Amino acid sequence: MLPQQMRRTTGSPGLALLCWILALATPATVLAHCDGLDGPVVQAARKALESGNVNYALIWVQSTDEAEVRKAFERAFAARKLGPDARDIADLYFFETAVRVHRAGEGAPYTGLKPAGRDLGPAIPAADKAIEGGSEKPVLVLIERAVHEGLEHRFHEVAKKGHRADDLAAGREYVKAYVEWIHYVEGLYQAAAGPVQAHSHEEASRTSAHVH
Repeated sequence: MLPQQMRRTTGSPGLALLCWILALATPATVLAHCDGLDGPVVQAARKALESGNVNYALIWVQSTDEAEVRKAFERAFAARKLGPDARDIADLYFFETAVRVHRAGEGAPYTGLKPAGRDLGPAIPAADKAIEGGSEKPVLVLIERAVHEGLEHRFHEVAKKGHRADDLAAGREYVKAYVEWIHYVEGLYQAAAGPVQAHSHEEASRTSAHVH
């Protein structure tokens, strides 16, 4: 049975067949963090389809995955000529393929496209705007403010936790504050001095509850 979105297209037999082929070619998705419809991978894929130049999308995938993306591009680019409904379906198919292959190359699972305009927090939009504006200063101000507030809060928490040796509850509160302070400082230093890892924010979300 065709997905609901595809059943709403015109009654053209050729278009129905196209919908079915694309449905089979597109893997099932699950809801999780992923590139959005307004994210850089989809923007590049959209530009590739509009210009007819697949290279805009290919830079977002590994060279070993290039053939898969080229094939998807050729199918989508040809299908777009069948009409507006076909174009929308073909575009979505290519967007999903580009995002899925990009994430696989980064060692992350494909979890589906996210809607445009979702809340990404302050850092990612600031980083994109810095590139557009040609200056890293707005990001530097944002990071400096966040680091200052984070250090100040955690330092005062551990500094005020005085306790008597026989007060175990207070002692454990001190240890909790101390561990958070040390881990925060260590994490800041590693983030600033260490190499960048792709999708590290996802790994951090899975391990943040663990204390070593």
